[in-house]
Amino acid sequence: MTGTVKQQRQRRHGAGGPLRRVQIGNALSAFGSGFTMPYMFVYVDQVRGLGPLAAGMVFTVFALAALAVLPLTGRGIDRYGPRPVLLAGAAVAATGAFAFGHATGTAGLILFSFLFGAGFTTCQPALATMIVRSSTRATRSHAFALQFTLVNLGMGIGALIGGQIVDVTDPGSLTTLFTIEAAALLAMGLVAGSARIPAAEPTPAGERSGPSGLRALVADKAMLRLCVLAALIFFTCYGQFESGVAAFATDTVGVAPSTLGLAIGANALTIVVLQMFVVRITARRRRTTAMAAAGLVWLGAWTMALVAGLVRAEALAATVSIVSIYALFGVGESLLAPTLGPIVADLAPARLLGTYNAGYALVKQIAVAVGPAVGVLLVGSGTWPLYLAAMALCTLLIVVMALRLRGHLTPVQDNARQAAAPQFADVRELRTAA
Repeated sequence: MTGTVKQQRQRRHGAGGPLRRVQIGNALSAFGSGFTMPYMFVYVDQVRGLGPLAAGMVFTVFALAALAVLPLTGRGIDRYGPRPVLLAGAAVAATGAFAFGHATGTAGLILFSFLFGAGFTTCQPALATMIVRSSTRATRSHAFALQFTLVNLGMGIGALIGGQIVDVTDPGSLTTLFTIEAAALLAMGLVAGSARIPAAEPTPAGERSGPSGLRALVADKAMLRLCVLAALIFFTCYGQFESGVAAFATDTVGVAPSTLGLAIGANALTIVVLQMFVVRITARRRRTTAMAAAGLVWLGAWTMALVAGLVRAEALAATVSIVSIYALFGVGESLLAPTLGPIVADLAPARLLGTYNAGYALVKQIAVAVGPAVGVLLVGSGTWPLYLAAMALCTLLIVVMALRLRGHLTPVQDNARQAAAPQFADVRELRTAA
């Protein structure tokens, strides 16, 4: 089979082998993150004895590293392809993670946190671009949903094993965790980086002279609206998941840390169990409908948070309410996983796919960085009713903005054609991509 014929076949049916390598790489990266992310604060604060302020600075630097690297990451992907960018990001992240686990002073921890965060963030749009190029429009939602499932499964297993290793009285145990993270990042780079990704689709002559870089993204009104909506989504859910809601559960409601761990486990289990079922439902619905539905489900989660606050004197009722919050978050996340990434891919011109993925990742990172600060501030000041009201209002805005986005998307971008007339040929393509 000639290279040209093979590339045409891959564009029609997806590149199954390369996609599997990318998905395995995603799982390895998530597995390593499960070892370290839950324990970074404890490592700096208690194990190294530098206090909560230094730990907060480390977290902030890790998150804000995205601001420095993502604008360049998009250009690099569009110019050189996702594989070199992924390999560079994995190498930088692994170096940062390994050095972070051996650092003892504040300056060193901040420096290596920046390297860790910059490299890790660089890998995300590169992996997303590889998924897009290895799938077709018909199989793309399935591919992103599978990625989300594997990431949650990998992080859950990593956190479970890491919890058995960590010992706050033994700095060597945390050093071991960050060494495992570094090894997982290198393994991710080797596995996903070895995938032979199909070349980008040829750019029509009329598009080659258009704006490039972030200027093109800013000029795309539909993409701008999607970015605003995505920022609200990540601020309201992912930005509160392990900060505002966790603080509300432990400080306001008074549940034990073990109960919070149970709730987080319920979230991961919900995603793993529901994701492949939900992707079949969303394949026959508009993507904007799925996003609006996620907002409605999360409104139910914030309602359960209100219930938890009102019945916090009753331990069993409060526990059930807190676990329900995280389970409902998982349902909403399952609706979004096969939706957001494919919309970005369909909006992006082929020559700017890396830029669009990097811009989307930048919006996500900023929202996830700002969300915890707002959530912890409101809960910590004792104004938890105001916190819940603000989050409920943001959730309602998600529903409204998702439905209004519909008018700015083409039927293909909104999956309206599949919603109107499902194509049975998609089954073959799903199998090929999986």
